[in-house]
Amino acid sequence: MRDVAIIGVSQTKFGELWDSSFRDLIAEAGVKAVMDAEVEGDDIEAMYVGNMSSGLFVDQEHIAALISDHMGLNPIPTTRVEAACASGGLALRQGIMAVASGFHDVVISAGVEKMTDVVDATPAIATASDQEWEAQQGATFPSLYAMIAKRHMYEYGTTREQLAQFSVVNHKNAKNNPNAQFPFEISVDKVINSTMVADPLTLLDCSPVSDGAAAVVMVPAEDAKKYTDTPIYVRASAQASGTIALHNRKDLTTIDSTKVASRKAYEMAGVTTKDIDLAEVHDCFSINGLLAVEDLGFAEKGKGGIAIEEGQTEIDGDFPINPSGGLKARGHPLGATGIAQAAEVVWQLRGDAGKRQVDGAEIGMTHNVGGTGGTAAVHIFGRDLE
Repeated sequence: MRDVAIIGVSQTKFGELWDSSFRDLIAEAGVKAVMDAEVEGDDIEAMYVGNMSSGLFVDQEHIAALISDHMGLNPIPTTRVEAACASGGLALRQGIMAVASGFHDVVISAGVEKMTDVVDATPAIATASDQEWEAQQGATFPSLYAMIAKRHMYEYGTTREQLAQFSVVNHKNAKNNPNAQFPFEISVDKVINSTMVADPLTLLDCSPVSDGAAAVVMVPAEDAKKYTDTPIYVRASAQASGTIALHNRKDLTTIDSTKVASRKAYEMAGVTTKDIDLAEVHDCFSINGLLAVEDLGFAEKGKGGIAIEEGQTEIDGDFPINPSGGLKARGHPLGATGIAQAAEVVWQLRGDAGKRQVDGAEIGMTHNVGGTGGTAAVHIFGRDLE
């Protein structure tokens, strides 16, 4: 297996992008990534695209062929990857494995979702849950995560204010992200008093419906310096599956797939949580951000709320979380999220993150979750291979 390096990244603006079509978004991201990598279209040997539900959102399937055609990359093999909200993370992993295996030398991994073209995105998003036992009984993702939040508060004394603080930190970071959907600050009181969605989660605990795309270009590590002076190396790529429905879980307050994937990643990279300088985590709801802090090992189970309250997750804290603004404030176009997380970490490790830069960042992590934990993908990146 060969080591892999990222030589180019991009992300479109995330938000309600009425003037951009599905194909426009992925083409914009792809072209920008290729330009950042300083490669030619003819150099690309394969592309993997994360996308959850274009058929329901924009009535378009067969998107791999559509994207390759629209970007002028025919006849290279292009593959769509679907794993609910973790589609981008798995597309990234497929691209990494393609390069690592020696099957391809220059690969794009991308992600895209156009969610605002439908009147109500909720039914489409709910297809990522267990249809028979959850969605068809009226459960939505806000209500499922609300049950998790209630249980966490009951078992560990987590407060409503601690949950709200996670959203507050995300918005504080997003203020300095030009690609963010919501680049403005909010307060704990504003979160708590915003519109109730599913008790205890309010509107400002929830990630938004978003349009957007992102892309990365990867090559064998041994070739990376031919393209750029600042390659970022893939130190680990791990994936785990978990129970898709909540009622089958031993513990509602733990996402086992996150724990398993992250431990595999730490072992592969030869690091511990103390070596991670920043993490982009999957905070589709504030409670999932809190669970990530615990399940990734940054805080003990039950103490994630305290860590957030104490400022440990802020950019200048002990373990900076979501300097991009996270899913909550940067935005969450489902298939693009895992790739956008990787792009943010690359910018951070290059030192190109501007006012949201984490000082001295050398190792970063991404954590991408499908549904309520049926899939988890964890990646670790470094300025060096060791």
